[in-house]
Amino acid sequence: MDEIKRAYREQASKYHPDKYVGHELADLAQEKMKQINEAYDAIVRQRDGGGPAGQARPGGGYAPGGSAASGANNAVRSLISQGRLDEAEAMLTGQARNAEWYFLTGSIAYRRGWFDEAEANWRNAVNLDPGNMEYQQAYRNSRQMRGGGGGGSMESDLCNCCAALACMDCLCGCCR
Repeated sequence: MDEIKRAYREQASKYHPDKYVGHELADLAQEKMKQINEAYDAIVRQRDGGGPAGQARPGGGYAPGGSAASGANNAVRSLISQGRLDEAEAMLTGQARNAEWYFLTGSIAYRRGWFDEAEANWRNAVNLDPGNMEYQQAYRNSRQMRGGGGGGSMESDLCNCCAALACMDCLCGCCR
């Protein structure tokens, strides 16, 4: 983890927006810093929770918790992770349609291959809780994939995180 922190600090120092105030590259630096932060957060979640938070990626798992997750919603997350989608959907029946409900419903749709429905549900989740990075990442990933980016595995997404951090000790081993 020390190497990850070191790589993060190096990249954050290089692209910090304060270094580019009034410069023509200010917007690019801000976007890069956002990507670096998201990548670092994804790696930390992966290491701390045993899997990436949210089912925005095929093959990914769920980390317990999350700002809006309750015990019942953790059970739904677990069922989705196990591919028991009908059971997960049944657990959501009758629940209030809050941001977490839309996120989980979108995750079920995604796992079924219903990408338009997944994207619409994740968009609703983001609209209801715009500060939730998990919802934002799922929605952003769905939009990127529809734009021709294609799907990926947990390993390839971690690779993207590593690339963003210029991490030489990639978690999935592809950089070796």
